[in-house]
Amino acid sequence: MGEINLKQKLADDLKQAMKDGDTVRRSAIRLVMAAISNAEIARRGALEDSDILGILAKGARLCQESIDAFKQGGRLDLVAQEEAELAVLQDYLPQPMTREEVVAAARQIIAEVGAQGLGDKGKVMPKLVAQLKGRADGREINAVVSELLTS
Repeated sequence: MGEINLKQKLADDLKQAMKDGDTVRRSAIRLVMAAISNAEIARRGALEDSDILGILAKGARLCQESIDAFKQGGRLDLVAQEEAELAVLQDYLPQPMTREEVVAAARQIIAEVGAQGLGDKGKVMPKLVAQLKGRADGREINAVVSELLTS
């Protein structure tokens, strides 16, 4: 993101959304800013951009779960609102990685730590999750690592 950090960009975009009367963007950014504040209070310190990306990814995942639940419940009015908020959050997230990119990153970490089998999964996962934070889903990372370590 260059010199400007993610938290500042969110704050600037919130001000712009308020000026523009963009209620969807405003509410989505406010939710993220509240989550960031709560995390900073819990940590008793400022968050890095990578931590903020994690919060954004979690927010996007929650939006997706809400969309699925609302579709099952037949609440299409709420689906549209959640999809609009999800689009706002995805503006701040880096492009998600393809499965091939996750596999390549996993192979690199497995080689670095010298993992031999599933018993070494605990050595691989923390490093890989930290490296791919906000760019790949944890369940997908887990599945790829399990596959690579059992083969």
